[in-house]
Amino acid sequence: MSSFHATAGEAPRRILMLVYPDVLLLDFGGPAQVFEQANELAREAGQPEPYRIELASLTGGIVPTDIGFGVNTMKSGDDDGPIDTLLIPGGPGIWSQIDAGDLTRHIAMRARRSRRIAAVCIGAFLAGAAGLLDGRRAVTHWRHCADLARRHPDTTVEVDPIFLQDGPLWTSAGVSAGIDLALALVEVDLGHAMAIGVARRLVVFLKRPGGQAQFSAALAAQQADGAGRFDRLHAWMAENLAGDLRVDQLAEQAGMSVRSFIRTYPAATGRTPAKAVELLRIEAAKRLLVTARLPIATIAHLSGFGDDERLRRAFQRSLGITAEDYRARFAAYLPSSSRVTARVSLP
Repeated sequence: MSSFHATAGEAPRRILMLVYPDVLLLDFGGPAQVFEQANELAREAGQPEPYRIELASLTGGIVPTDIGFGVNTMKSGDDDGPIDTLLIPGGPGIWSQIDAGDLTRHIAMRARRSRRIAAVCIGAFLAGAAGLLDGRRAVTHWRHCADLARRHPDTTVEVDPIFLQDGPLWTSAGVSAGIDLALALVEVDLGHAMAIGVARRLVVFLKRPGGQAQFSAALAAQQADGAGRFDRLHAWMAENLAGDLRVDQLAEQAGMSVRSFIRTYPAATGRTPAKAVELLRIEAAKRLLVTARLPIATIAHLSGFGDDERLRRAFQRSLGITAEDYRARFAAYLPSSSRVTARVSLP
């Protein structure tokens, strides 16, 4: 493990998580585990712990979470020093907190003493009510993006990303995306090697970049196919993007005649087989663009487009931008040290 930025004598970064009744457990528990795992890796390396994690509420004491488990909190004061990261989790309890106003006023006050603010899932609504989203770009759970934009017209709400950074403000999509956001914060603080080490310890299958869509193309296809008839086919397609995915091959894999497949697949999923293949390949290309220092032509081959011109046309059709523009936009949200040549397992 490479060394990271914390050195002997340096104070740990203070992570203050503000919770409230009916907070969503994973919204703060997931990020807390990420930061604590970084501490554990530091201890094993004989280095000082990089983070001090505090769980606080307005009243202190036991606070019930959304699933009924209570968590013990300290009382959040207004005179206990600067904060590195103020983390605002989501949960069904936010609506009563916004109506009451005490927590949002407290968040606004605490934010002034914080180096950065991280709102997880619908915690963005609390951040917005505290005035922290004004003039910023933000994301939240895909189900609530339209409502967030309606409530905060001065905020540019983006539907797709897993997480976003706009200056000192970080926001994430729903629930488990808070883990992705916390890993990104660790990467900014302590470097790529530490973030990957934490991800491996937590058995996170893929450290997802902020530019990845909340809904994967495969998941969207499975959702559209309510009966799950083509689930195995979609999994096979995702594993064979650089292979032959013409209709006759897909029909054979699905155990159907070409004629029956051409009729049945669009009825079940709402899109043609060709469009489904293109979306899966675009998703793979997007992931490679922000995680690997590979030429566009190589990415086009690995993701199944064959050449960079076909990749360019697909990106223009689907996203309205080029692959180069996509890389420039979303790779910018990751530290440059993270953009290293990846070992790619796509065929």
